[in-house]
Amino acid sequence: MVSFEMNDRKKIGLGLTGFGIFFSFLGLIFFFDKGLLAMGNILFVSGVSLTIGLKSTMQFFMKRSNFKGTISFGIGFFILILGWPILGMIVESYGFIVLFSGFWPTLAVFLQKIPVLGWLFQQPFVRSVSSCAEMSCPYNLKHLYTPFIKAIYFIILHSCLCYHINRGCSWRS
Repeated sequence: MVSFEMNDRKKIGLGLTGFGIFFSFLGLIFFFDKGLLAMGNILFVSGVSLTIGLKSTMQFFMKRSNFKGTISFGIGFFILILGWPILGMIVESYGFIVLFSGFWPTLAVFLQKIPVLGWLFQQPFVRSVSSCAEMSCPYNLKHLYTPFIKAIYFIILHSCLCYHINRGCSWRS
């Protein structure tokens, strides 16, 4: 059995990760404030790095199966810094889902052990939805979200490009 020892570095890492999630949540609450969202992203990534270690973080983000999520998360952060927080958060959310999709079953087990939330997550409907995350489920909807996300990317990028092209044209003024 693997023991998880909590040294000071891991405690600081968990704190930074929590603050990163908190600042990202505040950034969403305050109508996509790009300063809070950027601070949340920086704190989240640095907290994950401190919690699991720099080498493990690099191996996780550079793994071939996680490469699409890493690129999406990085591009989303860059778009956020450029000043388009809504588009940046959409791209980052896709990267986050792709990167951390393997951790959802572990998170579900953890949430079932929390006293108040555990009762809610042990209800039959919630259990059936969480069990559909596995590939053996006949109601697997994982194949549906990729075309949906691609369509959203296309619509948003097309509208942003059209806006900047039309804004730059002198004959439309």
